[in-house]
Amino acid sequence: MYVDKIKTLLTDVLSLGDAGAAMNADTPLLGSLPELDSMAVVNVMAALEDQFGIVIDDDDIGASTFETVGSLAAFVEARVAPSVS
Repeated sequence: MYVDKIKTLLTDVLSLGDAGAAMNADTPLLGSLPELDSMAVVNVMAALEDQFGIVIDDDDIGASTFETVGSLAAFVEARVAPSVS
């Protein structure tokens, strides 16, 4: 459910164009996507907070969070789920 939303967000924030449409849950991010540098990570985190209404502390983020589209989607889903109930 969140994979498609994350793909759209990444495509918009990183200006990936058609390359964003080709992403799936297994698409590697950090270290594999040149557009995802340290400043872009900050922009993605801000966009995630805005879009999903979550708060992300620096301590909550590690390289494993940005390993793949799926790992980022799972992180967001875990953050959103507690606030839904």
